[in-house]
Amino acid sequence: TFTMKVRLGAFWNDADDEQARAQVVLGSKVWQELFGGENPLGEFLRVGGQRYRVIGVMESKGQVLGMDLDDAVFIPAARAMELFNRPGLMEINVSYRSSADVDAVTRLIREQMLARHGREDFTLISQEEALEVLGSVLDVLTFAVGALGGISLLVGAVGILTIMTMAVTERTAEIGLLRALGAREQQVLALFLGEAIMLSALGGVLGLGIGIGIAQGLHWLFPALPVHTPWLYAVLAELTAISIGLAAGVSPALRAARLDPVEALHAE
Repeated sequence: TFTMKVRLGAFWNDADDEQARAQVVLGSKVWQELFGGENPLGEFLRVGGQRYRVIGVMESKGQVLGMDLDDAVFIPAARAMELFNRPGLMEINVSYRSSADVDAVTRLIREQMLARHGREDFTLISQEEALEVLGSVLDVLTFAVGALGGISLLVGAVGILTIMTMAVTERTAEIGLLRALGAREQQVLALFLGEAIMLSALGGVLGLGIGIGIAQGLHWLFPALPVHTPWLYAVLAELTAISIGLAAGVSPALRAARLDPVEALHAE
């Protein structure tokens, strides 16, 4: 549940709601955009072609489940139903104390609704149930993103393995010359492993750049969409890319290090 407080003025009372008076309470962002922080009480605002008198401003609340409550205006329910041509309320949010028994609150609400409607033509969803559903959706999305990431890493590993294998094949004579000049197996191994690490590191940086660019592009198109780049995860992603490249480059590097110098020179 969430609660909202009035910063300036007041919220309408039950009598005002029942009489559907043309009164409006502003979100903090709307207040700043329309009145520049000046006192708006008593001023008139046009909503849906109708004039409403400003009676209050809400405290800043931020986003709740993706909805920016600061960038909103609040009018009496009867006025809203008339404005949107609705026969009745589609949704009611109930706030209760954190110490209250959720099951008891749900049961009381169901009893009240049944007494009014005569039948159960409504759906009750507690905050716990909503969070559970949201958690399930996020778990599915996390699994899907993880699967795509795993496939991408596998494709990248195969790509590096192919590139390094071709490099060893094309540079067989050079490897033989290095060995003939006194280069040890460990030096040749380090040379090719370093090349694999460099390729994977560059690929990781390029991927991070594209990802950050896409995220910022979405934020530019949809300013309300929160975008945050956790640099710890970015560093972990880069280290993962380097590790994958290192693992993929081991086999070609070992093959290059174990080449016989005489046979390698004759391969030219």
